[in-house]
Parts: sequence; C-alpha cells; structure tokens
Amino acid sequence: MKVAVIGAGAWGTTLANLLAKKGISTSLWMLEQELAMEIRKTGRNTWYLPDFDLDSRLEITTDLAAASQDAEMHIMAVPCQFLRSVLQRLARRLGKRPAMICASKGIELSTLSPMSKLFEDELGELKVRYGHLSGPSFAFEVSKELPTSVVLGCADKKLARSVQELFSTSYFRVYTTADYRGVELGGAVKNIIAIAAGISDGLNFGHDARAALINRGLAEMSRLGKAMGANPQTFMGLSGMGDLVLTCTGDLSRNRQVGMRLGKGQKLLDILGQMKMVAEGVKTTEAVYKLSKNLGVELPITDQVYAILYEGKDPALAVQDLMARPLKEES
Repeated sequence: MKVAVIGAGAWGTTLANLLAKKGISTSLWMLEQELAMEIRKTGRNTWYLPDFDLDSRLEITTDLAAASQDAEMHIMAVPCQFLRSVLQRLARRLGKRPAMICASKGIELSTLSPMSKLFEDELGELKVRYGHLSGPSFAFEVSKELPTSVVLGCADKKLARSVQELFSTSYFRVYTTADYRGVELGGAVKNIIAIAAGISDGLNFGHDARAALINRGLAEMSRLGKAMGANPQTFMGLSGMGDLVLTCTGDLSRNRQVGMRLGKGQKLLDILGQMKMVAEGVKTTEAVYKLSKNLGVELPITDQVYAILYEGKDPALAVQDLMARPLKEES
C-alpha cells in the first residue's frame, strides 16, 4: 500500500513519519523546494519539526503528481485556507472513489465551508471516500512517541476500519465515529476557544476563568455543531472536549500562545509576523463569527475573540462584557 501525505508542516510530517516507521510506503509532498532540499540533506524537517530524525524510507517530493501516483490513500494536511487550491490540482490525478483523509482543521474563510464541503465541491464527481482525523495531538508529542488518542470521523465503515488499523501503533490510538461533521467542527472551533483561554492567561485571570472558558466553549461548539447537522454528543469526545482541553492548557498550542500575547498587550500583526507556523484559530474566528451570524447561532466567546482580533477591542473589556451578559440557566 502507498500513502501520500500532502502538506509538510509539523502535523503532516509527523503523520507521514509515523507511517514510514511502520514500513508503509509513504510520500510526503511539500510546495517549498528549499524545505525538500533541507530534509534530504539533514534527514529532519528543520522548519517545522527540527528535533526529530525522519525515517529514511520516507519519500520527500515537491512533485504533486509523483506523490499522488499509485497512492491508495491521500492524507491532506495543508493549512485549511489553502486546501481547496491543492484539491483542485489533485483532482485530475485521482481515480474514482479515492480515499481522502483530511487532517486539516478550520473553516474556509471565503466560503464559510467546513473541510468536508471542500472535498465535495472539488472532488464530488469522483465519489470520494472521506474521513476526518482530529483530536488532542501535538505533533511534537506524537513524534516523541508519547501516548496519544485521536478520532476519525468517517461514514464509510470499511474505510474507517482501514484507517484505524493503518495509523494505530503502541503509542498512537485511533477511535472512529460516523459523525465526520462533528469531528471536523470540533477541530475548528477549539482553536477559537484556545485563543480566548490564552488571552485569559495573559491577563492573569487564573484557573477558574480558564475552566469556565473551556466549558462554555464546549457549549458554543455544540450549538454550532447541532445547527450544522452534527451530533452534539460527538463534542464530548476526543475531537471536542479532548482537543479543547489540550489546546486551552498546553504550552505547545500556537493558538493559546497567540491569545497569551494578546492578553499581555501585544498587537496581532506583530504576533503573527513572528510565527513560522500557522495559528489556524485566527482566520477560523472570522469564519465562524460570520457563519454564526448567517445561522443565527449565539456564540458569545467567539464574538468577543473576533472583536479583539479584528476590531481592536481591549481584551480586559471583552472579558467584562462576557461577565456582564444577562443571567440565564446553564442548559
């Protein structure tokens, strides 16, 4: 079996290397010629995952056709705002009923579409077998082979079982659910709440405030998911509560780090300009904010994060406004 991993950020590289170490024929595609040369020279992805040697069997390429050729499965790990353009390039190289597993997290800003909709738009005629891989998983920790559990949302039971067995190792455990929409939305919205939690920590508001943000963030995630056809119960699982806890508390979370620096008074453009890797939550906040208005779904934390990121609102005032909202029952 050959697997093509499309996207060589930290997560794509980690997944590709996991498969290669299992002896699975794996190609890792990246756009940047310079990065490919660096990996071939050093045996490491020095841009995004510099601390780990990559398996010598992992094929490194910048040729999308070569990466895709004869691949029985594609793992899409490019940043979500670039996913559509890559799918358009891939479309003419795929056969009927390709197995496509999305490992990207977010909502496309230009269309307010979840990731599965992009596959439907660009590859619908090919009758794609689709799955979405998400859950609490820092690339650094998976690369260290620390115990990690994730979930695959996939309506095709045969494909789900195949992917589950493909990725599972002594340190990487994959669960499955048919609710791919819930899995992909959990992976997107948690990044917004992670920014909020980071802002709270940057303001030194303590553990109580962070815990409340995680809990009420879960409520927002569930409301949006229900409005978009997901099973609310999915958000109690790994792609919802699991990933939410990780990104809101873990120091390796890029989105939490963005929030912390905002809470300490730094400007968003300065923060982003100093980051090499993408903090998906910034653009996802704008997309989910607009999506919630279209759907008529109340997302007060998202509203305030949007105001901080895009309207220059003072973070302390945003917290005051959240606390001053009309009192209500919890559920």
